[in-house]
Amino acid sequence: MYEALATQGREKVHTSLAGIDSSRLKKLRNTHLRECFSLIDEMRHKLEFVARIKGISFIDDAASRTTMSTWYALETVDSKVVWIANGAVANSARAADFRRLRQLVENKVCMIVCLGDSTLYQSVFGDLVKEIYSVQSMRDAVTKAFYSEREDIKILFSPAVENGISYEEQGESFKREVNEL
Repeated sequence: MYEALATQGREKVHTSLAGIDSSRLKKLRNTHLRECFSLIDEMRHKLEFVARIKGISFIDDAASRTTMSTWYALETVDSKVVWIANGAVANSARAADFRRLRQLVENKVCMIVCLGDSTLYQSVFGDLVKEIYSVQSMRDAVTKAFYSEREDIKILFSPAVENGISYEEQGESFKREVNEL
């Protein structure tokens, strides 16, 4: 049991442990507290395992819409990563924010696939990751990542920036495309 939790990463372990404690707290009389703790079990699109196909694991982290939440996702994954992210135009403020990810990207990311404009990723990570691609659809992103001919990787969808589409919709789209491979 502990090994299964450990392979899911720290986020899942913390969530699972919180879920164990929350079972007792759900009996509280305060309805607001009870409602908050009942939501713990419903965390979707946050480091959620989707499938394992031909030895490649797919992880849905669509809820990560900031560089810090993507940092946490990258830090949590225990292998090399093909990172699928939302595209973004480079500007000085956003580039400075993304530079926080450089060490993790250097150590873990072997390819970046951007849904849309890849100029931000090219400018910040171009010297660290040789393969940075721009695609126009989730289908293209999942296909490009899956057929990258890399072994022992995990494909992580962690957007890092908002793009006007809800994280639920993007996460469901990612899962659908993975399941159609």
